[in-house]
Amino acid sequence: MLAAAPLLLVLLLLPLLARLWRRGAAPLEPAGRAVLITGCDSGFGHLLALRLHRLGFTVFAGCLCPGGEGARRLQREASADRLRVLRLDVTRDCDVLAAKELVLSHLPERGFWGLVNNAGISTFGETGWLSMDKYEKFADVNLLGSIRMTLAFLPLLRKYKGRIVFMSSIIAYFTLGNGIYSMTKAAIEKFCDGLRLEMKKFGVQVCIIQPGNYARSTKIQPPVSAEEIWNELSEEEKAVYNMEYVQERANFFNSILSKGSTNGNEVVDAMVDALTSPVPKARYMVAKLQEKALVFVCALFPTVVMDSVLSYALSKVKLA
Repeated sequence: MLAAAPLLLVLLLLPLLARLWRRGAAPLEPAGRAVLITGCDSGFGHLLALRLHRLGFTVFAGCLCPGGEGARRLQREASADRLRVLRLDVTRDCDVLAAKELVLSHLPERGFWGLVNNAGISTFGETGWLSMDKYEKFADVNLLGSIRMTLAFLPLLRKYKGRIVFMSSIIAYFTLGNGIYSMTKAAIEKFCDGLRLEMKKFGVQVCIIQPGNYARSTKIQPPVSAEEIWNELSEEEKAVYNMEYVQERANFFNSILSKGSTNGNEVVDAMVDALTSPVPKARYMVAKLQEKALVFVCALFPTVVMDSVLSYALSKVKLA
């Protein structure tokens, strides 16, 4: 036990030493460095594109709808020489290849610095309420889309010793009615854990952003409609559930969404730090104290404890 004491002391001091190093190290010079961001139509990706442009980065802003209002706003508010809007559906190999070719043909003098895998979709529903097509779509966008982008840009990131930032969520640890979203975020976390260790030998840093409830800051999850959910249920599911139950679950989920933070810049601050800090964190949890407490319980307590906490939260929603 005593022999392990020095090792434990070192492990406890590491966060403090890293913080001191972060304060003393020279800041990154953004000029001449390129960053590609997915999901810039709205939300965190949109805010980050504008922020990085203001800082001096060359920004490639991937938008699902390059003719939409979000893309037009980016073009209005940023100079065309350092911010390029491109069509980018992360589920399409041809879009990803075209994005890579565009980046290669417009690389600034300091090369390709960062890839931000931000694009994502969310929905609500119990496991049996969702079709297999929907599960495949979510996996393709939230998980395989990020992997597809990462594989395409790894050669450039290794060459320039850059950064890869992934958008995860505290929902990777637990779920309250959106297990399909939680599933994809948990998978991204594990993908990043492996990738982070593999990239260290190349000088490439891999960071995960874990926002709490920022539903009112993004368009990823609009309020849900019980009627629409009911109409999409199979006859087998309708035989088990009833409209009143679906309505109660929808009300419960919508009440959570209504409490979401409107300050998306808190998350963007973490994304910027992941891209610019001399010593970026492996994980940035940007959440309220109550949300962090849930993650703490989930990570350190037996599963039965977390199940009890979440079951209590859902206790008012019962089958008739």
